[in-house]
Amino acid sequence: MTQANPSFPRPDRLTRPVRRIAIVGASGKLGQYMVQHALDRGWEVVGVCREQSVSKLARFAERITIVPGPTNDAEVIRRAVAGCDGVLVVLAPWGVNRQYASGTAQAVLDHAEPGARLVFSCGWHITRDGQDQYSWAFRLMLVVFRWIGLLTRFAELDDQVEACRRIFESDRDWTVVRGSDLEEGESEGLPVWSAHVGDPILKSNRTRRVDFALFMVEALVDPALSQQAPAIVSRLAPSALAHAPIAQTA
Repeated sequence: MTQANPSFPRPDRLTRPVRRIAIVGASGKLGQYMVQHALDRGWEVVGVCREQSVSKLARFAERITIVPGPTNDAEVIRRAVAGCDGVLVVLAPWGVNRQYASGTAQAVLDHAEPGARLVFSCGWHITRDGQDQYSWAFRLMLVVFRWIGLLTRFAELDDQVEACRRIFESDRDWTVVRGSDLEEGESEGLPVWSAHVGDPILKSNRTRRVDFALFMVEALVDPALSQQAPAIVSRLAPSALAHAPIAQTA
């Protein structure tokens, strides 16, 4: 299944009115892009980030509410998501034996408002149904990254897998957005997506980071993405143009 997404917003796609959202991991590059996209839509934004990263949100300080603290702290998340119609979450696998990603996901699942849209970010390595097809180079990269992450105690990829397992088993209104390789640059528009890594439309394996953020924000108001794990790629990537012609004109 592939999708070439039309331009947004379209009122008929809204699941519930979105006025206030929380962005968990707001201080990172992806998070800051999501903050800007949300503000551009006129939404009230609550940003969650570690205390040492609050300064990264200085340019938004007068326009958003900032809740400092570890994103896997249930009390921090409870305060941040109160009264929010949607929650955007960067699932960061930082540290080893800290359950940072899974703890963050669980806190959001436990404390988000009933009926709130929950949108999580991760990489292509996450699979929901085991039908994704990975190249040998991609599998090798995962092995190397997992080994280096554990050796340096910098990241624990398996905890991100655990986080997504919990999300997939939840009956909440969730979406897990799986990003291809990210690059900086001007927006190329809303990415296109497929249900499975390995589908031809995804072959180019590149997305602008600003557009990954755009897809995350759009997912809050797109009911077609409810309880889906879309794998995305730039709508102007060669594989997208070849397999989703509508992407050229939308």
